[in-house]
This record gives sequence, C-alpha cells and structure tokens, in this order.
Amino acid sequence: MRGSGRPPGARPVPPVVLALRRLPSPRLTGLGAGLFAAAAMLVIGFLDRLILDGSPAAFGLLFLPVSALTALWVRTADLVTAPIGVPIAFAVGVVPIAGGTGGLGGQAMAVVTALAVHAGWLYGGTLVAGLITCVRKVRDMGRRQERAAAAARMASGPGEPAAGGRTAAPGRRPVA
Repeated sequence: MRGSGRPPGARPVPPVVLALRRLPSPRLTGLGAGLFAAAAMLVIGFLDRLILDGSPAAFGLLFLPVSALTALWVRTADLVTAPIGVPIAFAVGVVPIAGGTGGLGGQAMAVVTALAVHAGWLYGGTLVAGLITCVRKVRDMGRRQERAAAAARMASGPGEPAAGGRTAAPGRRPVA
C-alpha cells in the first residue's frame, strides 16, 4: 500500500479515531481543570433547574462527560488533580438543583442531602476521571521508557551494543 502514509504492516486507523484527533486538545493546569469542571457543572446545574426543574438524572448524566473532559484536558504533570477536582465540581453544581429553603442552613442541609442521595453519580464521575488519568499516566510512562531506550541506543553508537551489553576485546573470545 504505497502512498498511504503508514508504515508497512500497520493497521488502518478507524475514521472515528481520525475525527477525535482533529478535536481541540487543551492542556489545563490542575487549578484550571478544577475551575473548568466547577464552572461547567454550575452552568449545567442552573440550566437543569431552569429547563428540567432540577432533574438529578440529567445532572448526573451530564456530570460524566464533564468528568471525562476534565481528565482528558488536564496536563500530564497535573493528572492527580482531576479525580480530586471532579467531586468538588459536582458539589458546586448540585447547589442550584438541591432545592433548599429556610436560609443558609436549609440550603446547606439540602446540598448535603443531595450529595448523599446522588452519591452514585458522584462516584461514577470520579471513577471515570480516575480511570482516564490512570490510562494517561501508564501511556506516559511507556513513552518515557521508549524515549530512554532510544536515547541509550543512540548513545551507544552503531557498532556497540546497547547499555549493559558486553563485547569481547579484539583477539579474545566473547564473554558469556
């Protein structure tokens, strides 16, 4: 398959993957990812209250993609912050749909109750963020190992074995 731009023996890339690669891929700091998630969930909470009269199922379903995007868009150096910031964002976003009355104490009690009742969504979104960040971290570690191995091969030179290999001196038997 000449002219395909792929190395020989490589599998074709599905069109869905090609489309996903064209999407923007911002890299947010840990604080930026937390602020993104909190702002998105607050907007979703207000829209849910306005349009769907505070539907917890709609809020929970929309929390899952926000969790995934937060985990995908956080910088590699700040991966640990995504599973921490996502539950905080859920708590911020649940305020508009909690429906508390009676002042600050009543609103706080309604938020705590909503968090307890909708803990499944909270755990699900946190799990999504945690799994995505774990996969990203494992892939990053693999890339680092590949780069280190390539650097070791380049440093050893073309006629010498890679680091740790032993060769025999000229005129001597190879060392086992």
